[in-house]
Amino acid sequence: MVFDELIQVLVFGCGYRQVADHTCSATTLRRRRDEWIALGLAEQLRLAVLAAYDRMLGLSLDHVAVDGCTTKAPCGGQSAGPSPVDRRKQGLKRSVAVEAGGIPLAAVPAPANHHRRPAAGGHPGRLTAAVPLPERLTVHLDAGYDDQPCRLVLAERGMAGEIATGGRPAPIQASLRWPVERTHAWANQYGKLRWRTERRRVVVGFWLLLALALIVVGRLIRRAWTTDRWEGRPRRRP
Repeated sequence: MVFDELIQVLVFGCGYRQVADHTCSATTLRRRRDEWIALGLAEQLRLAVLAAYDRMLGLSLDHVAVDGCTTKAPCGGQSAGPSPVDRRKQGLKRSVAVEAGGIPLAAVPAPANHHRRPAAGGHPGRLTAAVPLPERLTVHLDAGYDDQPCRLVLAERGMAGEIATGGRPAPIQASLRWPVERTHAWANQYGKLRWRTERRRVVVGFWLLLALALIVVGRLIRRAWTTDRWEGRPRRRP
């Protein structure tokens, strides 16, 4: 019951009191959320569904794309900073790494005024913990990562970097970066990620990990609709 109501908070981006009722109070939702954060259950759930996707359909890990997305954070907090794209209002930068099909592999939240490079450097370690990586891995990045420190980070981890050159227009369709843009669009369908009101970094990370797990589950269901049959299967592909 608590999980169902927390999913509503994630999807609609509303306050806990808006979904609380006589069966579950807002205080209970916050307390159970904090218990699950302390146990690391959101990360365990994300790794479980990622392993299930890899076992059932397989992850395309030869090519990985990384990019950031800046969203609003009007309440400020530990993961908020002046947004360079929104008149220095409080914002959050969400950096996500995806495989060739757009399945999210790792994510790093940071204040909107932080440079992308630290987030890109943090992804390889998170990827290694999530799934076994192939020996030859190409990371696709946009021109915001076109600097020597970023290339050194990739070289230290034995990864090849396909980085767009700054100052030269490069259509996203001409590269393998477009899946990460689509994944950001999927993530922005969740109100808690599109309009962040939480102030604590651990809570921000909890909602981000939970949303990534739901994205993977959604892709599994969508693929299963074309290959499997079951009772109550919807007529239209979800």
